Amino acid sequence: MSTTASTDSATRPGFGSTDLGLIVMSLIWGINYSVVKSGLRVLSPLTFNGLRVALAAVVLFVIALFVRDTALPKRRDLVTLLLLGVVGNGLYQLFFIFGMSRTRAGVAALVVAAGPAWIAIISRLLGRERLPLRGWSGIGLQLLGVACVVGSARSFAGGADGMVGAALIATGSIMWAFFSVMLQPYTKSAHPLHLSAITMASGGLLLLTVAMPDLLALDWRAVPLAAWGSVTYAGIGALVVAYLLFYRGVRVLGATRTAMYGNLQPIVALAFAWLMLGERPTPWQLLGAALITAGLLLSRTAHARPMVRVSPVSPSIQTS
Repeated sequence: MSTTASTDSATRPGFGSTDLGLIVMSLIWGINYSVVKSGLRVLSPLTFNGLRVALAAVVLFVIALFVRDTALPKRRDLVTLLLLGVVGNGLYQLFFIFGMSRTRAGVAALVVAAGPAWIAIISRLLGRERLPLRGWSGIGLQLLGVACVVGSARSFAGGADGMVGAALIATGSIMWAFFSVMLQPYTKSAHPLHLSAITMASGGLLLLTVAMPDLLALDWRAVPLAAWGSVTYAGIGALVVAYLLFYRGVRVLGATRTAMYGNLQPIVALAFAWLMLGERPTPWQLLGAALITAGLLLSRTAHARPMVRVSPVSPSIQTS
């Protein structure tokens, strides 16, 4: 066997436990849309989001205490990271949860799936990356797919409200993209778990503050066990366990291969929304899903040229 072949086999490991973990990650995030939708039938959007993000922040901080191989972010960077957390885990979550309360779980998943397109556009606008024509073609397909999904949301139960919900989620996705791009430089010197805990804390603080009137008015004893299960799943499952699996995938397999598993997320979301909520996919949804998936795959094969040095370990897969 040649040296080149040996090197290729070493750098391209076969299917293993990390790949299995990334499939679990996609399942967790895909199912989460239906779980959130179920939880919103009992809890108000502000209550649900405030509780789940605060829960995730506490768990992430506990886990981050055991990470000792990387220094904590420098004190001068903390203010910036906390402000980014307000955008990425605070304002984004507000737009996401109010959008979820107005539209279908499957619609939300498809709009979120096109998040990498917004990341690429913002990276280019800020002078971080320069994409080749193939990459921009993929972005165009993703945005066209989002337009199909958002435009078709008006025909669902709720009429124009469903379209407003999809638009709110799309706006939140732009905020998440800005957060992701601005966070990239800090990943060169800080551990992702430290970054996640810090940014989740400031986002959670904003959400708890906004949700305080709803939390004070809540009859805690009347909340059914299933609703607490939804909060726990959406907090610890989607925002902690799935993220840890994502980080392991980036570390072991690389960012590109890990991101490919994220393409499974909207497919899982559509299937479970159909099974759990009775949301039958519409032809426009399926067309949008096909365009978004094709755009993602096309963009993945295009190699962006960095205009400045950035780390490949960043939250490029949008969490829900």
